[in-house]
Amino acid sequence: MSAHLSQPQNPGYVHVSVRNAARRAEMARRIRAANATDESREGHPRTAPVPVVAQNGGGPQMVQPDIVTRGFVVYVGLDEDAASAAGTSLHKIATELRDYVEHIASDSQVHIAMALASAAHEGSDLEVVRQALGDPTVTHRGVEVPINTPPAPTSSGVLIDLSRREVRLDGEGLNLTFKEFELLNYLVDNGSRTVGREELLNTLWRNVDPDQMPNERTIDVHIRRLRSKLGRLANTVRTVRGQGYRFYEHPEVTVWAAPEYSI
Repeated sequence: MSAHLSQPQNPGYVHVSVRNAARRAEMARRIRAANATDESREGHPRTAPVPVVAQNGGGPQMVQPDIVTRGFVVYVGLDEDAASAAGTSLHKIATELRDYVEHIASDSQVHIAMALASAAHEGSDLEVVRQALGDPTVTHRGVEVPINTPPAPTSSGVLIDLSRREVRLDGEGLNLTFKEFELLNYLVDNGSRTVGREELLNTLWRNVDPDQMPNERTIDVHIRRLRSKLGRLANTVRTVRGQGYRFYEHPEVTVWAAPEYSI
């Protein structure tokens, strides 16, 4: 087992089961709030871009005559359950947004960060996202409620480290191909639902020329090889007959995801 797995996990890591529990709790809170009031979307004002001078260090910053606009940030308040109910996912929305920006401006550089917070944290999704990602225009910051992460995983079972893009079985690294890891990653990120073969093709092979797009059998081949490498825990990636594939949590499978990562 590698040295970094024997050390206590970085507190920035969040176990996926904890993240999913937080999502379910937040969805329950949303349903209760919806039953208590029937607020229309018109009651939520849309914000205009706010100029912010980048900090070069601590203390007040002098506004120099060479100040120029270097980019922008868009904060999106939407949890995974709400995205799933709309027939999509945060990963898919973020990926398509990145692809759109790079399509209309090929010289652009895009970094997308996902915000994680406890379900007990007060405020709307948008407020929590802005606070978690350090929006300098936020005027009020609530008290952070830390997420209690479970103990670091042992050498037994499967460890899927989404941030380091590593998968280990009983402490030994699995030699997954790029597409095999991307496939596993996507299924883990969408663990609350079954993912169809067509969606997997359109997502994981989105940059392939349409004339060279593989067929759905390609997905089946990658799934078969992935299961073979997962050994006795291969059943965590299951076939849902007539629908596609789904990732199921298992006591011996540990998934760690960093709260901020580039897509």
